[in-house]
Amino acid sequence: RDAMGFATANDKGEVLRSNRRLGALLGYPEDDLVGRQMDAFVHPDDRDLFKKSLAGLSAETPSSGSEMRLIRKDGSTFWARLTLSLSAPDTSPLDSLFMVVDDITEQRSAREALVAQREWLDLALSAGRLGMWRIEYGEKVISGSNKFWEILGLQPAALRPLGDMSAIVHQADWAKIASPPRKDRPGANYDVEVRIKRPDGQIRWIALRGREENQNGRNQRTGIAADLTERRQTTLLRAAIRKQEGLMLEQRHRSSNLFAVITAIVKMVNAPDGNLVKFKETLIERIRALEVTHMLLTNSADASSTIHDLVAQELRPFSEAGKTTVTGPEIKISGGAAESFAMIVHELTTNSIKHGVLGDSHGKIEVRWDFVSGKAGDEVVFDWIETGSRRIAPIKRQGFGSMVLGVDGAPLLGHSSKFEMREDGLRYSLRLSPKEIQG
Repeated sequence: RDAMGFATANDKGEVLRSNRRLGALLGYPEDDLVGRQMDAFVHPDDRDLFKKSLAGLSAETPSSGSEMRLIRKDGSTFWARLTLSLSAPDTSPLDSLFMVVDDITEQRSAREALVAQREWLDLALSAGRLGMWRIEYGEKVISGSNKFWEILGLQPAALRPLGDMSAIVHQADWAKIASPPRKDRPGANYDVEVRIKRPDGQIRWIALRGREENQNGRNQRTGIAADLTERRQTTLLRAAIRKQEGLMLEQRHRSSNLFAVITAIVKMVNAPDGNLVKFKETLIERIRALEVTHMLLTNSADASSTIHDLVAQELRPFSEAGKTTVTGPEIKISGGAAESFAMIVHELTTNSIKHGVLGDSHGKIEVRWDFVSGKAGDEVVFDWIETGSRRIAPIKRQGFGSMVLGVDGAPLLGHSSKFEMREDGLRYSLRLSPKEIQG
């Protein structure tokens, strides 16, 4: 009570008595207030409010309170809570009014600052198209701003049961929301992205970012929500464009390499005894083998293939008869290297058809490969093993196939090639470094 100013006034609004606190608030000695009109202390812009408050006093409404500015003796102003009430005639027969003045300048400033801060926050959220939300895990409810519900495609609501959200949140993402915060991590950041299906059928990506809290034993999360759909679509589109550009560059690179490979084939293929028909048949056979590999790479999403696919493609006509066994880990091989490797496999297959296992009803072929150390990223050893059939003719040392396989020199791809003739077949081995596999 000592912090408040008091005064009584007659029915003309003249101050009859006041306490010391009121004089201090207004900057007057205590006795100087007596006889002055109460409305003289009220700011001009608030005097209409003061007069309405006075006029509204009656037996039915004996008191009223309003916030208004008062003027000090030095002309400065302050905000006050002014309470006016009719005096009781049995205690103060000469007094008509009783006035209480409470200085609320600091509270008013704090409140205005809070309002301004909230307005700035609302502006920032609106500009960023963000919604505010809170999940109470004890009560299993979720609340949010109008913008939050708009992001989800739902009508605004004060509260919704948390379980109702499972109807729009993707099943794979539901645990990100439904699982309560861990009790050993109070104040931890919360940052997830979930997919939702709005009632209108739209699929949207939503980011939920905030904090995990435990207030008075109540587990909750609170934060902001943003619709990331357009951003994710843009990111995916850019990634697709970059990938397509890379494929186009690879396609151009492989196309230029293809002409070089065809030129090399033409140079290496000889016309036996001047037989142009045989030369033409051999040349077409090699180019068609190259075409098969080229189509396999073209149909690949990243213009690459695997050792397994290249081997299986070449041996497919013989696999159903049970003459082939193909084993090895999944190893990718890039476009240029894949074309060279496919030529090696084609020469081995062609040689086997003419002189080995694939040319008769006996024997089998085992094709296998693995990392030398058994760990990915190391060199690869490739083996082609024919068993169960005596070879009809030896490998020609000066032919096209011998040059591709590296019988007496470097193979078309890889290194350390070995060709072993056996009584019942042959074994061809080749090593490929990681750099050679990537072409």
